[in-house]
Amino acid sequence: MAGWISEAGDLDRGARGTLVAIGKFDGVHLGHARLLASAASRAEARGLLPVVLTFEPHPAIVLGRAAPPVLTLLPEKAALLRQVAPELVVIAQRFDREYAARTPDEFAREVLLDRLGARAVVVGQNFRFGRGRTGTFDTLRALGDELGFEVWAEPIAGDTRGRWSSTRVRESLQAGDVADATAVLGRPYALGGIVVEGQRLARTLGFPTANLSQVATALPSYGVYAVRVSRIDDGVVTPLGGGVANIGDRPTLAAGFCVEAHVLDRSLDLYGARVALELIARLRGETRFSGVAELSAQIARDVEHARRALDSAGASE
Repeated sequence: MAGWISEAGDLDRGARGTLVAIGKFDGVHLGHARLLASAASRAEARGLLPVVLTFEPHPAIVLGRAAPPVLTLLPEKAALLRQVAPELVVIAQRFDREYAARTPDEFAREVLLDRLGARAVVVGQNFRFGRGRTGTFDTLRALGDELGFEVWAEPIAGDTRGRWSSTRVRESLQAGDVADATAVLGRPYALGGIVVEGQRLARTLGFPTANLSQVATALPSYGVYAVRVSRIDDGVVTPLGGGVANIGDRPTLAAGFCVEAHVLDRSLDLYGARVALELIARLRGETRFSGVAELSAQIARDVEHARRALDSAGASE
C-alpha cells in the first residue's frame, strides 16, 4: 500500500500492525533518511506496515507561534519520503486546534494505537508531543510500555560541521552556503513556482528569463546562482538543463523582488508551467551597478561562471 493519504483515520492496514515514524520531516535531509531507512528495515523484519506520520500545516502556525519557512511542500515531501523507501505509507495529518488539544495519553491511545495500530514507534531524540508539547520521548516510551508498542529514538546524525537538521539547511541558505545545504540534504536544494509574464527587462539585456511566482518555500540569500532547471507536470519532472538564476530586488533596475532564471542555450515558452530550480552554486551577492551596460556585462560573466560551476558539479545536463 505505497502512497500517501490525508488522514490517520483513513489508513487501511488490514490485519497487520504498523511501525510508525513521527515527525515534520521538512526537507527530508540525510538524518531523516537514516531514521526512515532504519524504520523500513525494522518493519520488514517484523512483518509490520511502515507508516510515516507527518503534519500539515506546520504545528507552530496553528499554535500561534512563528513558523520557519518550509523547505518542501507536502507533495514534494511525500515523494522524497518514498524515495527513501517506496513501501512507506505517508500520512499527512491535518493539524488544527482540536488535534493539538490532545493530551500525550490521548495521542498515544487514540492516534497511535486505535487509528494506526502501532506496534512500534520511532521518533527523533528531541521529540515533543501532546497538549502544550508536554510529552517527551520518555513519556511516549512509558505509554508504549503501557499500551503494548515499542518506542525508540534514532541517534542524532551529522558530519564534521554539526548535526543534520532542517534548521541547519535554512541557516545555510540564509548564509548563501549552497554547498552545506546540499551536504545536509544529500541533494541540491530546490525551489519552485509558476512561470508568469514579467517586465521583460532581462530580455532587453539579451538574457530572457522565466519569472517565478508563488514560490512558497525558503529562499536563499539574495544573489545570483548556478541552477539546474526542470519543468514539473502532474508530478513528472522534465529536466531543461542548466541555468543562471537571480533572486532579489534587482536594485540596478529598481524593478522589485523577483525569482528569475535564464536557461542556458535554449529558447523555451514556459508561461504557466511549474518550474523547479535546483541551487548548484552561489555565484555572487546582489549588487547595484552603475547602469544597464555594466549590468549586462556582469550577466554575461555570470553565465560563463554558471557554466563552469555546473560542469564542475556534473549538473550541466
